[in-house]
Order: sequence, then structure tokens, then C-alpha cells
Amino acid sequence: MTKFWRAQTTFNKWSTLPPEERTANAILSALDFDFFELLDSVTIARSRKHIETFYDTQDIGKFPQRLKPLSFHCQLAHRTDVIGFNEIFNQLSMLKLSVYAPVSYILSSRLAKYEALYDTQVEGGRGKLKQADRERSLQALMTINLLKRLESSVQSFRLTLQKLKDNHSATLEKIRVFEQTGKDATFVDAAVAFENAEPDDDEIPGIDDDKIGGKVQINLSDMDLPSWKHDLSADFVVIDALLTEMFKITPADDAKLQHLKTQINSKLASPINPGNRKVLIFTAFADTASYLYEHLAESLWQSHQIHTGKVTGSDGPISTLKSDTRQGYDFQSLLTLFSPRSKEKALTLPDESREIDILIGTDCISEGQNLQDCDYLINYDIHWNPVRIIQRFGRIDRIGSQNASIQLVNYWPDITLDEYINLKERVENRMVIADVTATADDNVLNTQSNDISYRKEQLRRLQEEVIEMEDLKTGVSITDLGLNDFRMDLLNYIKANGDLANVPTGMNAVVPADPARGLPPGVMFTLRNRNNGVNINQHNRLHPYYLIYIGQNGEVIADHTEAKRLLDLVRSACKGQSQPLPEVCSLFNQATDDGRNMGVYSDLLAQAIRSMVEVKKDNDLDSLFSSGKTSALVNTIVGLDDFELIAFLVIQESK
Repeated sequence: MTKFWRAQTTFNKWSTLPPEERTANAILSALDFDFFELLDSVTIARSRKHIETFYDTQDIGKFPQRLKPLSFHCQLAHRTDVIGFNEIFNQLSMLKLSVYAPVSYILSSRLAKYEALYDTQVEGGRGKLKQADRERSLQALMTINLLKRLESSVQSFRLTLQKLKDNHSATLEKIRVFEQTGKDATFVDAAVAFENAEPDDDEIPGIDDDKIGGKVQINLSDMDLPSWKHDLSADFVVIDALLTEMFKITPADDAKLQHLKTQINSKLASPINPGNRKVLIFTAFADTASYLYEHLAESLWQSHQIHTGKVTGSDGPISTLKSDTRQGYDFQSLLTLFSPRSKEKALTLPDESREIDILIGTDCISEGQNLQDCDYLINYDIHWNPVRIIQRFGRIDRIGSQNASIQLVNYWPDITLDEYINLKERVENRMVIADVTATADDNVLNTQSNDISYRKEQLRRLQEEVIEMEDLKTGVSITDLGLNDFRMDLLNYIKANGDLANVPTGMNAVVPADPARGLPPGVMFTLRNRNNGVNINQHNRLHPYYLIYIGQNGEVIADHTEAKRLLDLVRSACKGQSQPLPEVCSLFNQATDDGRNMGVYSDLLAQAIRSMVEVKKDNDLDSLFSSGKTSALVNTIVGLDDFELIAFLVIQESK
């Protein structure tokens, strides 16, 4: 656990860096060697870009072509008597949501006893996290949740408003009873229970919810009830007015729902791949998924005789498929029926001849699920984190797909992108201010500002293209860290060609330079440390072997601590090549007099070793290349006996 603790500490520091500095190389150089050893024992996921760059995909098939995303901006309703997205947000901005902030209304004369009971020390000793700060965070979180549900669907927003209205009604009723009877009662503060909640969580805290647990109990007799009652009533009026507006919108009036139906019908009528009628619909909220299933499943069966399924993390999976022996299928079975080829339905459900063509789900359809029988993915709402959008598309964007092309469809709110991004910033800034108040950490502001600016650009790009995970340069994939890919390459090579123990040292190969792929002219040396007492750097994950890439100009392109990058470059340069490349081999032979004049490479090797062992004197390097008659390597450095040259790869500039 100590290794994980140190790695977590390092990651936390790295995560606060500005986006341009928060790179894979930065985290690689900061993490301990022991952590990489541990990491290499786990399974590694591979991205599309990683596979296309470093693997020969002839035997396993290619990725499908990504068509340009379709982006739609639908208004809330076709009706003209319903307020729009911006006006609703303005109304939401008026809410104090004081129902989630009872501590803020405790009488000043009674406040001390609650502070003593419920305030906690902030890590690092910067001060105390007050219960009032927790409440402010919950208020901001609830505002974001309301906005996201509005963006998701009319139904999700409507249900959430109704729960919020019920919370306010129950609280106002409790105050009314207390005022009439004088019998003291307690009010439960929900803030602690939802301290780790996310803005897109499905559950909304109820005032008397069992999950809250009653950790923070406040006596109504200790509160400024007139002020609290006034603010609760003001919020109630706004919530009730919004709810009245939302109840005007029937499914027939719901512009986005009707557009979705049209889009699905269009896809079914004109498949982008012959005969493929499958559509995967993602939403952030189970409420929206249930709403879509209710208004799509039956009509699609009636009009097209196709089956629909729904999977969420908050209720059981359902579908229009019914079995003779059970009411329905479980989660994995539904996914198998939706993608029978990739999920090998013939093995797991051999007696079921039917399939599901429309699957509605939340992000419980996690990474790792292979659903590439489908060629059409719809984001019914846009997650505010672009990474989630890429992960969703990854369910169908998989190597070996039977589809020649795949389509991504995104539904955006009916406002301009600038309005959308500015709205996001305004809401998220509430959360930031609450964090700063609670922790007294000004860095939160800088970090959040950088994140918002960066995500703004990614959201812009999402309207026009499918961006790669690697393009989100502030993120680190597990493939940036582990070396299991290369171990598998080595095992497969040995299986096909036999043990490498008898291969002579000093062998070389020549490949063409390709600066666009990170391969400028130079040479990569592979050395072995023969003296265990000379362990240059604990960051070398290949010890006792050392890789180093030095340019023709003598500048180190990648040093021995960048093992993952170097191995990636070697694989990229040599992938698919089993025979010498005549053009570049001829240029190398001309430059070295068929290997008899290796002075240039002797100098580069000397510089490479100097960069590792930091010595100044030169010694004889002849034996590092071969035991033959070559007399090219005449320079020497201290440390010769510590190293043996295993092989070198020349990256030759073409003429």
C-alpha cells in the first residue's frame, strides 16, 4: 500500500499543474520505479491511436472509419408558450436552495455548540471545514445537477423539480407544526451525507432520506425561522413556476424526443452499413433512460418490428424481449443480445434467435464492453467532461469491427456553444468559490480556470470531429505507464523464432527517419550494464539494460529513463519490417564505407554513455561494437567495462 500511497501523492501534485505541463512525460518522470514494477503486473488497456501507431493490424482487422459527428441543437418544446433554456437557467440562478443550508440560519447565540460538534479540521492544518461550507458546496452541486438534468431531458428535470418541491413542502410543514404547537423538533442537514456526491449523480437527497443518517441534527428552536421560512418560500415559488412550465410539455411537444425518433427512423431506413439497424443511445441519467424507453420501445416494435433494451445502474435491465422461462434478461445478456457477434452469443445464449437493435443506457455500460456490432451511437445529452464522450464512443469504435464506418450523434442544448460554455463556467465557479471558502486554497481557482479553458476547446472540437483520448493531453492512459505490451511482443517473437540467447551482440538495423512520428535522424543504442555496482538511475525500468536515442547532431532525443517512449519508437520504426530496407541500408553503407568507418557512431555512442554516467575521459570503445576487424571506434571513456553494446538502430535520413 505504501507504493500506492506514494504514487497517489505524486499524482495529486501532478494534477494541480497547468494543462500544458500536465503531460504523460511529467508524471512518468515523477513516479517511483517500484510503482512501475507493480503496474506491469496488471492488464493494460490500449487506445485506438496506440494500436494504429504501434501494431500491425493485418491479422486482426482495422478500425472502422469515423464519420463526421452529427450535432443537433433542439429546443425544449415545439410550443411557443414555454420558456427557453436561458430563461430557465436565469430562474435557477435565483434559487438559494436554503433547504440544504439549515446551518446558515442558526441563531448566532446558538451557533457555537454546532460548530463544536460538526466542524472538522482541514487536512494540512489550513483551517476548519465548517458545516456551513459543506452546505454551500451542496447548494452549488444541486444547481449543477438541476441544469444537467434540464440539458438531459424534460422528464428528468421535471422529476427533479418535483422532488425539490416535495423537500420544500415537507420542511415548511415541519416549521408550521413547530410554530403552532411549540413542540421542538430536529431538522437533518444533508450536507455531510452528500459530501462526495457528483453533480450528475442520479439520486437527489430527500430531507428525511434514510441515507442521510441524521449525523447533523439541528433543533428548530435554535434557528432563525422567519428568515429561513422566507427563503424557503421564495424558492418554492420559483420551483413551482418552473414545474408548471415543464408540465406543459407532453412527449408529443418534446422537441428533442421527437427529433430522436426521426433520427432513428432515418437510420433504420438508410443504414450506414448494409443491414445494420443497431443504435446505442447514451444518457447521463436513469430518469432520462426510462423516459426514452417508455416512448421508443413500443413504437419501434410496432413500426419496425425491432426490439429495444434499457440498462442503467439504478434499476434492473428491461427489454421488449420476453423469455418463456423468465421475465427478462440480465445486464450482460442484454448486451450480448445487442452485440451478438462481439459478445459471442452463439456460445452463451445459443437458444435465443432474437436480437436487440436499440439499446438505451447510462455510463454503467463501462469501458471494456465490446459493442462493435453497433455502428451508430447517440449522446442524448453531452457530458461536461469530454473524456466521457470519448469513452462512450469507444464502445463501438473497436478494432476488428464488421462495420466499414461508424457514426457519432450529439444532442446539444438550444443555445450557442459560447453561451453553453459561459453557462457552465458560471455554474462551476459557484462550486470553486465554495471550495476556496472551505479550504482557503487559492490554487483551486487557478486549477479550475485552467480546466474550464481547456475543456472549452475540446467541446468546440467535439462538434466537428471525434477527438482522441491522447488529444486530451492533461490525461494519462494506463498505456503511458506499463511495459506489458513489449513483453508480449517478445514472448510472441520467441515463440515464433526461438530463444535470443545465442544472437550475437553488436548487431544493427537501419530504418528511415520520420520526424513526424518522432523519429529524427540519429541512432538508438541498446546497452547492458555488466557491473551491478553501477546502477545509474533507479528510474531506468529496464536495468540492467539501457536504451538511449541520440540525434545526428549529438543531442539526446530520449534518455535512458524514458523506456516506454523509446520502446514505442523502436516498435513504430520497425513494425512490419522483416527484411533490410535497401534504400536506407545503401545510404548507411556509403556513409560508413560498408561499416569500416564508424567514427560518427563511435562519437555518438561516447556522447550517449557520457550522458548516462557523466564522465569526461574517453576509453577504447571498439569492443562494444564487435570483435571483428573494424578500427573505427578509437575514442574511449571511463566506464567501458561497465557496458556491453547489445544492438543499435540507425535512423537514417533519406536523400
